[in-house]
Amino acid sequence: MSYKKKKPRKKRQPAPEMPMSDEEKSKVQYRDEFQTSVGQKIEDFGSRLEGKGRNILYGVAALVVLLVIVGLFYVWNKRTDNSAQAALGEAIETSQAQVTDSPLPAGSTAKVFKTERERAEAAIREFQAVVDNYGGSYAEKARYFIAVNRLDVDRPAGIKELQELQTVSGEVGSMSKFALAQAFASEGNYAEAERLYSELTQIDNAVVSRETLRFELAKMFEAQNKLKEAVEAYFQIAKEASEAKDPEGNPVPLTQTAIEAKEKVRELDPEKAKEIPEPELPGGLPLGL
Repeated sequence: MSYKKKKPRKKRQPAPEMPMSDEEKSKVQYRDEFQTSVGQKIEDFGSRLEGKGRNILYGVAALVVLLVIVGLFYVWNKRTDNSAQAALGEAIETSQAQVTDSPLPAGSTAKVFKTERERAEAAIREFQAVVDNYGGSYAEKARYFIAVNRLDVDRPAGIKELQELQTVSGEVGSMSKFALAQAFASEGNYAEAERLYSELTQIDNAVVSRETLRFELAKMFEAQNKLKEAVEAYFQIAKEASEAKDPEGNPVPLTQTAIEAKEKVRELDPEKAKEIPEPELPGGLPLGL
């Protein structure tokens, strides 16, 4: 069996977008209904205690002060949250802005930069502002994006920051490890990249799927001209995806990663590709019949 050797092309991996955490998804826009409700309850409670004595009124006053403080904190927290989310979103938009020397159409307000380095430096400043002004998950995510963009400005510093962030729990740690593996693979440090990818496949990770991680490992084998290993890795991804069923027993549509893996097998080993079962259509018929 022969394989076609293909010279790998280096290309800059885009920084994976960070999905919103469950905590962020649960947050809603602030509305005055909370203050209205609290105010009404205070008035009702006060009317029921009229004439009950000075001590009770002092207790009511303390309760009113506490509720006002809680209400003010609620308002501040929501405004801070909305502001942090907006600032992080704007910084992400900057990090993904177009790099071109061509002038924009008249009236366009889109952000553009002449070089990737210029774009990265602008994005880093905006992400740093999020770190400086907000805390919690927003600051953690901003640090991740700073490290990823730093790779275009000062690669050793960016790798060092990613190495520190990979120890953070949750999605920021996972994404940092994934970005670090991509950085190592792009510079030929395949052993370290494989170690990181393999570590990620061993944990439950809602941010980076096992299918994506296995695809990255296959790409790394291909880059090293380990074509037998690459074909087998791509084949397993495509085969498992073609045979996948949902809880009701219906075929699951192929993901984009699975489609690309299938195409890779066809490209590198057309005979092996014939062993990949065609995904079934609803009703049990193979696709194409």
